[in-house]
Parts: sequence; C-alpha cells; structure tokens
Amino acid sequence: MATNENLPPNVIKQLAKELKSLDESPPEGIKVSVNDDDFSIIYADIEGPAGTPYENGVFRMKLLLSHDFPHSPPKGYFLTKIFHPNIATNGEICVNTLKKDWNPSLGLRHVLIVVRCLLIEPFPESALNEQAGKMLLENYDEYARHARLYTGIHAKPKPKFKTGAITESTTALNVEQHNTSVLNVEQKNAASGAGLSLPTSLAPSTTSTKGGIIPDHQHQQSTIPATETGVSGTGTVGISGTASKKEGLQKVPADKKKMDARKKSLKRL
Repeated sequence: MATNENLPPNVIKQLAKELKSLDESPPEGIKVSVNDDDFSIIYADIEGPAGTPYENGVFRMKLLLSHDFPHSPPKGYFLTKIFHPNIATNGEICVNTLKKDWNPSLGLRHVLIVVRCLLIEPFPESALNEQAGKMLLENYDEYARHARLYTGIHAKPKPKFKTGAITESTTALNVEQHNTSVLNVEQKNAASGAGLSLPTSLAPSTTSTKGGIIPDHQHQQSTIPATETGVSGTGTVGISGTASKKEGLQKVPADKKKMDARKKSLKRL
C-alpha cells in the first residue's frame, strides 16, 4: 500500500497546500477527500452537470499519484459506474490532460475541473467505451437514455442528515403513536359506555337501607300497594278472615239464646 514515504518531501508539502485550498475553496460540483497518511490517493465526488444525462448524479473518482509525481501525470478512475465514451468499463479515464497534454505545473484543481468538463462534452473519437462512443455519434437520444439509466441506478446521491435529525424524527413518531393510542383507547371507552348505558327510566338504581344497599327494583316491589302483591294480599285476607270469625262467634250465643227462649215459651203453653 502506498504511503507518503513514496513521495518526496517537497511534493508532500505542495500537495498539502493544494489539498487545503481545495477543501477551503472547492471547484463547482467537486468535493475532495484525502487520507492524511497517504497523499498518493486523492478521492473526489463529482456532481453531474445540469443539462447532461448525468444530472442529479454523484460520481466518485480517484487519482493515483506515482512516486515521480508531478513529473508524470496521475491516473484517474471512476469508482461509480457510468456510461460515457471516455470512461472504460473498469473506470479508467481517457483524457489528454492525463496523457500527452500533461504538464508538471498543472495542479490537482485543474485535473478535477477537466474531468468534470468531460461529462459535459465527451470525445467519442478517442473512446474507451466503444459502445457509448458509437451510440453518441449515431443516436444521441439513445446514448442519453443509457447514460441517464446508469446515473439513476449507480449514481444516486447519499442522503445528508443534519445533526439530531434522526433523533427528532424518532421522537416525533413516538409522540404521534402515543397520541394515536390514547385517542383509540378513549374512542373504545366511549363506544363501550354508549353500548352499556341504559335510559334513565330503565336504569336500575339503588336504595340505601339499614342492612345495606338494595336494588331499586326490589325496593319498588316492597312499596307496591298491598292489593297488588301476594304477601300483602295474604295479610289482608288473613285480617278479614279473623274479623269474620269473631262475628260468627258473636252470632252463635245470640241464636242459642233465641232457641232457649222459644223452648221456654212452648213449655208454658
């Protein structure tokens, strides 16, 4: 694995300065990342330019710096799959800046800008992907359809979350679920109460007595007039019968007296 030991100290110093500049003032649509322990591999995320089949895509690429950099150009590779005439199926980039037009005075900023411009204006004449180059020359609409398809499948940008966004969303979801549960319970209780409640005229009530509480329907039975209940009726009949019996006992001596008087009258005759 390559390390900073493979690069001369003066080159490392120059790279550190340029990488700092790229981080503080990145080119449009390009974000650079690097491992501080190994400047020989430079990563960059390139946004698909607007108005091209690569729009709304984010493509990761890398530059490999050799031990004699900057005297020899870096090698460029796309790590994200892309349908492009000047990018091979293995990701290798074919652009003159990284080949015959290379100049040691060119910096990483210039290289990255050239690569992004390649997405705007391909060069089918020097194609590494022959299918894409031929399609671009013969039928641009078909080429653009293929490029958009690759972009939609392989170059979807990763979602960016602000700090605490996940926690806030989870909390909001829990609160919403809790409120929904409480509402469901209240609705269920309301429905149960409506199903069990009776009209006031039919609902049983209770009457307090010395021995405890008795249902109102029993209390009502105990207070119904005597003529409408068997118990009270029995009491009434009993009282009336006793009175009749007394009257009968009173009539017996009176009749006997009358009989004795009649017998005395007959003896006199």
